[in-house]
Amino acid sequence: MRMTSMNAGALAVIGLAGMLATAETAFAGDQLTVTSSGGAYQEAQRKAIFEPFVKATGIKLTEDEWSFEMAKIRAMVETRTVNWDVVEPYGSMVFQMCEEGLIETIDWKKLGLDRAKFMGTDGQECGVPTQTNATILAYDKDKLPNGPKAIADLFDTKKFAGKRGLWKSPVGNIEWALIADGVPIKDVYKVLSEPGGVDRAFKKLDTIKKDIVWWSAGAQPAQLLADGQVIMTAAFNGRIYDAVKNSGKHFEIVWDAAVAGWSYWVIPKGSPRRGDAYKFIAFAASPAAQANLTHYFPYGPANKDAMQLVDPAILPHFANSHDHLALALEVDIPFWAEKGDELRQRFNAWLAQ
Repeated sequence: MRMTSMNAGALAVIGLAGMLATAETAFAGDQLTVTSSGGAYQEAQRKAIFEPFVKATGIKLTEDEWSFEMAKIRAMVETRTVNWDVVEPYGSMVFQMCEEGLIETIDWKKLGLDRAKFMGTDGQECGVPTQTNATILAYDKDKLPNGPKAIADLFDTKKFAGKRGLWKSPVGNIEWALIADGVPIKDVYKVLSEPGGVDRAFKKLDTIKKDIVWWSAGAQPAQLLADGQVIMTAAFNGRIYDAVKNSGKHFEIVWDAAVAGWSYWVIPKGSPRRGDAYKFIAFAASPAAQANLTHYFPYGPANKDAMQLVDPAILPHFANSHDHLALALEVDIPFWAEKGDELRQRFNAWLAQ
């Protein structure tokens, strides 16, 4: 009899739990602190990864949340007051923090995983890929029956009058501005690297600046849509999926120019529980755990071996499905690692104008 993908995933989790249960458990009072981005996503991680890890190893785990403020990790490391042991940032942040020496270089042998089995490892020496997701444009079909079809519609205030939500970060926004201004997706970073490219992006953002509602936490966009505070918004695809599946919302995703990227598990430099951090990452990055997460949230696994354990019904909702990748903008990690600080300063100055 052929085993279903879900049963295979369940058995794999049990097998992994049995293997890790023999490992040395934490001493009484020890707690590993794992930090993620909160909301429905972290609830999914809790069910699929955090609680099974504690059960399998006996290592106590406490959670924290963040909104990708690199300054928090920098302050912890510089003051030697690191109290986060494992953190989940996105690609360009990982690259930059690695360059600054804020996070540990990953020892894949110590991890016990085969790096070649993972997508998203190119150029990343300090992170273990967890999943792929996308920042997309979303709207409420109940309030906007004939909604946007392309990212250029985000900038069309005549056809779509009203407020629109955007992530309070230059990442994705300046790329979308150029695409809306007619730059082909494949040429976005070429144009941004040329004289006048960044000016062109900010000039386009100026056209909607007064109509933007800024958000900084992943749970906010769905709430902005539900409350009618915006007619469309940038959002993480999994948050919109969750609002549709679990809250009955009639939200629609526009996949045009979706900003695709990877998330990673990293260990802040100076973590006092580095050994347990490695045990956690080994568990969380296993095929079984990554496949198990997809039962709760539609983020594509980074571990290639996890894909055969995934329920086929969820595949069309992944940011890395074939149809969605054909429309996506892949973040240029080296570009943001090199230009990120400069562009964030300019973005913050622009916001203050």
